[in-house]
Amino acid sequence: MPPDPTATPAAPVLLVIAGPAGSGKSTLCDRLVAEIPGFQRVVTTTTRPPRDGEVNGVHYHFFTPDEFRRRVVAGEFIEWAQVHGDHHERLYGTLKSSVLDPLAAGQSLIMSIDVQGVASLRRVAEGNGLLRRAMTTVFIIVDRERLIARMRARAKDHEDEIARRMATAEAELREAPKFDFRIESRTREEDFKALLEILDQARHHAAAR
Repeated sequence: MPPDPTATPAAPVLLVIAGPAGSGKSTLCDRLVAEIPGFQRVVTTTTRPPRDGEVNGVHYHFFTPDEFRRRVVAGEFIEWAQVHGDHHERLYGTLKSSVLDPLAAGQSLIMSIDVQGVASLRRVAEGNGLLRRAMTTVFIIVDRERLIARMRARAKDHEDEIARRMATAEAELREAPKFDFRIESRTREEDFKALLEILDQARHHAAAR
């Protein structure tokens, strides 16, 4: 049956996913965009150099530190932070235009950011009805043994880096009760099924707000 041109379009949804490194946030975001029609991933911004295969404007907006800070001063970021690691200080953030413009056009979005970024989004949402109606926050909880095993399986981090990430993860886990929903991470399939169930609720909430 063809779509009814007089039907009210579905309210856009913004799913905000957070969780410790190794929780599978990016995998969940990528899979939702690939399998659920009507979703795009929010393109965030960083001052780190592109990795092999990364495309500017697709994986990240890659800015120089000067350009990033200029836009911070101009008030163009909805959230941003300095991240320390690998002997470098990097800047990461989300441009207002990367979130608010698509939502205003009716585009549903998913994004993965840290807990500080989610706190910033909540503050902005208090004064922005569009963001407040669309946003649903989800925290991925992973038990300590499973998280360490995942980090070691990636074979990208040294043990001292894993220890640093675990300390960060423990601080992040304390923020989990502040989120709208929590997923107790198990397998990729179980996690994705849980996310789809949350999406269904998020759509109902967005339509009712």
